[in-house]
Amino acid sequence: MRAKLGIVAGGGELPGLVAAACRAEGRDYHILALSGHADPLVIGDGPADWIRLGEAGTGFDKLRQAGVAEVVMIGPVRRPSIGELAPDFRTARFFARVGLKALGDDGLLRAVVAELEGEGFKVVGVDEVLSDCLAVPGRYGRHAPDAQAEADIARGVQVARGLGALDVGQAVVVQQGIVLGVEAVEGTDRLLARCGDLARQGPGGVLVKLRKPGQDRRVDLPTIGAATLANAAAAGLRGVAVEAGGALVLGRDAVAAEADRLGLFVVGIGSGEGE
Repeated sequence: MRAKLGIVAGGGELPGLVAAACRAEGRDYHILALSGHADPLVIGDGPADWIRLGEAGTGFDKLRQAGVAEVVMIGPVRRPSIGELAPDFRTARFFARVGLKALGDDGLLRAVVAELEGEGFKVVGVDEVLSDCLAVPGRYGRHAPDAQAEADIARGVQVARGLGALDVGQAVVVQQGIVLGVEAVEGTDRLLARCGDLARQGPGGVLVKLRKPGQDRRVDLPTIGAATLANAAAAGLRGVAVEAGGALVLGRDAVAAEADRLGLFVVGIGSGEGE
């Protein structure tokens, strides 16, 4: 029997997919859903507790009471201000030690992982639970990038790696060699919405998503799904490139079908492209 899994759930559909995978294999699980971030419709009526982001002490207690041994952290979480956080004593002590303002997203997540492990939980990556969601090399669907799109992908990889090294974001939009936008705190969907207004005449741009250099692959892997493709198409893009082995594709068949329907290419690439 595999250890009972604690699912620390942010937004999006991933928490529900992990819970479904646990049910399919008969694995016990318990969801710790973050209020204001997790979607109640995704969490459903499975075993779950809801906490605020600032209630770390309560969260640790809930996971222990549920008999959780392993923990996976999934789903986007908007970083709050200290005022919004309203931290309990345990959370305040954590931030006093690590210094919230001095940390980017990757640094903060590393500190959270270390905190969970210090409490006796084993932190695992979502790809250990949903191995079929890990991006693979090559095309999803029938469309492929042409020479201009390949050049834009290479440029996007260069820029994304630079952004990631600074712990800023994981995504960039490039059109005809011009960087239309880079991802920061707003996330990919808002990045795409911004870039739609910046598109130029001629061949549309591409979205490139990569892991940050040295990123702990157990948390915050770049992710795309059918909704990403719809937003990319609305922004006038021609396709999406994600890091094979370092990004998540939610529903390979569904993504391929949506790409074909929209006339977009989706490709899994190596993070070293564009060097």
